[in-house]
Amino acid sequence: MGHSQRMGEYLRYRSSLGLRLSELAILVTATHWSQQVEWAIHAPIAEREGISAQTIESLANGKRPISMADDEAVVYDFCTELHETQAVSDTCWAKALENFGEAGAVDLIGVTGYYTFLSMVMNAARTAVPQSTAKALEPLSK
Repeated sequence: MGHSQRMGEYLRYRSSLGLRLSELAILVTATHWSQQVEWAIHAPIAEREGISAQTIESLANGKRPISMADDEAVVYDFCTELHETQAVSDTCWAKALENFGEAGAVDLIGVTGYYTFLSMVMNAARTAVPQSTAKALEPLSK
């Protein structure tokens, strides 16, 4: 896990996406995996970084947020499509390239993959959820 942390440090703090969009990608991944620890940690950070409370609430309820900024919608669609289909359509890829460039699109895959890995580890290990100001994430039926 120590080795993976170095990749996580880059993806979280130095990716070309910036913190706001990285935090949104983390929340989308946390909801996909019903990962309470990541949700408890990152929902307050996402709100602090500019993700609206309404968007966070929609995600917590397993719904597509209604009013997102254009770049947030691209992140949501990209991450959701990648989680649900294990791929990204040409249209979705083109929107990511247009908004974030190739480095940003690859960083978005990296954030999604890294937080998927962490979610699997914590779900399997039944990691205790820290106290948080965020409403608990409802487990979503698969």
